[in-house]
Amino acid sequence: MKPLLDVLIILDALEKEGSFAAASAKLFKTPSALSYTVHKLESDLNIQILDRTGHRARFTRTGQMLLEKGREVLHSVRELEKQAVKLHQGWENELVIGVDDTFPFSLLAPLIEAFYERHSVTRLKFINGVLAGSWEALVQGRADIVVGALHEPPQLSDFGFAPLGKLEQVFVIAPHHPLAQEPEPVNRRTIKNHRAIVVGDSALPGCIASSQLLDDQEAITVFDFKTKLELQISGLGCGFLPRYLAQRFIESGALIEKEVMAQSSYDSVWIGWNEQTAGLASAWWRQEILANSAIAAVYAQHEADKTGD
Repeated sequence: MKPLLDVLIILDALEKEGSFAAASAKLFKTPSALSYTVHKLESDLNIQILDRTGHRARFTRTGQMLLEKGREVLHSVRELEKQAVKLHQGWENELVIGVDDTFPFSLLAPLIEAFYERHSVTRLKFINGVLAGSWEALVQGRADIVVGALHEPPQLSDFGFAPLGKLEQVFVIAPHHPLAQEPEPVNRRTIKNHRAIVVGDSALPGCIASSQLLDDQEAITVFDFKTKLELQISGLGCGFLPRYLAQRFIESGALIEKEVMAQSSYDSVWIGWNEQTAGLASAWWRQEILANSAIAAVYAQHEADKTGD
């Protein structure tokens, strides 16, 4: 294999530089050494790579095929070398990032682009988590990092955690929903008489967001918050939604925000990671997420609201 790789390197340089003399200068070898290497492969395989009948050697059809296919091989070999070096340095071969369904995934797009510009050796895989499912994905080893996980993290020594802030949740209904006419703050007993739209927990089939559902309340359980949003806009039920997700529909009049009596509006939001498997890619993502101003704005809006009061 090595003689073939040597010839592929020579052919690449020969085509780019135009002559054995120029190619030899680029590769720091003598022209005779390059010519011998090519000739030996021709003899070993009983093929003709170069036509030497003219003043300057030209590629035969076989040589042209080796040149074109060989460049693909050389690219793969060089990428493999880079990957081996990066892995030796501590970059993961693959990084699985769990993203909670309440987290605005679009904010990760600039980070994905920045990451691949610098560290393309690590493959990224994103998985979705809902409610407790985000923590479950981390603890069970299905994710290396989780972003936007709600509520307090599990107290386990093998994992690290950092707060992203607080996610504001707002109670919203469609303008034609019966609760739209209720005076504020709306009593929770009144809400109980109306159908709720809740998101199912991906980690525990059939489990729902019990903190936002009252005992014996009729409910439709859906699989993500975007679907929940659509059903609430249609007037099929009521419930809480992240402020950032609902705000433009509140401003357009498609949803009405209602204050609920004795109901906390904020949930703690975290980023968590596996300390045992964390490498340089994991560290890069943690640092960039925690330093990202757009992400911070989503989870610090309530502070700005308080300051403006």
